[in-house]
Amino acid sequence: MTSPRSLAVLGATGSIGTSTLDLVARYPELFRVEALSAQRNVTKLVELAVRFRAPFVAIADHRSYPALKDAIGTKMGCAIECAAGPDAVVEAARRSSDLVMSAVTGLAGLRPTMAAIKRGASVLLANKESLVCAGALMTAALRQSGAALLPVDSEHNAIFQVFEQKGRDKVHSLVLTASGGPFRGWSLAQMQGVTAAQALAHPNWTMGKKITIDSATMMNKGLELIEAAYLFDMPVDKIDVVVHPQSIVHSMVNYVDGSVLAQLGQPDMRIPISYALGWPERLHTPVDPICLAHLGQLTFEKPDEKSFPALALARQALQAGGAAPVVLNAANEVAVAAFLNKKIPFLSIATSVTDALAAMGGDDACADIDDVIALDSAVRKRVQNFIKT
Repeated sequence: MTSPRSLAVLGATGSIGTSTLDLVARYPELFRVEALSAQRNVTKLVELAVRFRAPFVAIADHRSYPALKDAIGTKMGCAIECAAGPDAVVEAARRSSDLVMSAVTGLAGLRPTMAAIKRGASVLLANKESLVCAGALMTAALRQSGAALLPVDSEHNAIFQVFEQKGRDKVHSLVLTASGGPFRGWSLAQMQGVTAAQALAHPNWTMGKKITIDSATMMNKGLELIEAAYLFDMPVDKIDVVVHPQSIVHSMVNYVDGSVLAQLGQPDMRIPISYALGWPERLHTPVDPICLAHLGQLTFEKPDEKSFPALALARQALQAGGAAPVVLNAANEVAVAAFLNKKIPFLSIATSVTDALAAMGGDDACADIDDVIALDSAVRKRVQNFIKT
């Protein structure tokens, strides 16, 4: 890179956003921050805006705008434009930046991600819902605009690093690795009474609560399976999942000549983030390289889809197509929240998703983002009623 790239970070105060800015701070000659957004953390957003001299900041929560405006106003000599609401986050994505880190959590990330794609930016994607719920819409927009979509999830980023774009017909299959979560090897009977504290105790990764519960149910891997199908234009029968408890091999690509290419590294999100930031070049990171001799061994096993039915549910939704992935995602989010709030037991997360898919997982595709959001809302209401009754 011979000149600085401008960057918008959507979800700047979350774990992906802060890791991104940690790397950006190490390369002031390579990156310039154009815009930052957050959901409601005004204090941290202002701190980051001042530190990185961002011209524009957006807070998604309208109620936080007065606090944001006051905080910006107290910074003498700090000319920062600020705005509030979902449209303000879309505006942050539309600003003239070369790169957009899409790290907004949940369905709120759909509109800004689409806005960045439509204007032809290079999108660093950490928002699962964009491809799970609107994969066909996003990929169509990518083809039309010529934007680049750079995956940030460690598994998809691993495949991206070893995937031969010009030799797609030589790919036999993709293999996503999964840690197995805190309940690897447990039976359904053993998981009957697990607590939220147990489910949140991930053995390898430090993540937000929702994604950690998804890892415990293996729904996270199911959602990644759907993402991989859209990212790499692969049919579901060419995407496999293998449990790898050490989380060192992040994913693999099987080629037709028998070669298997894999990406290995520490379970640290700064590695995939740095690859997406620097692509097609590599950046130095503060992450230590792995020592295979110290690790001793790497192990792999088949996932237990009887004890962890979420993986099969995700395959079912991907095969059904249409609106089914939207139903899967919305039902899972409501059920996970209910589990964390002690309204349902752990195993009822999958039960809730199964009911929603049976009732609402039809084959009618969503025509646009508005359709996705409307269906998401309807599914949430159904699942909430299902949980009550």
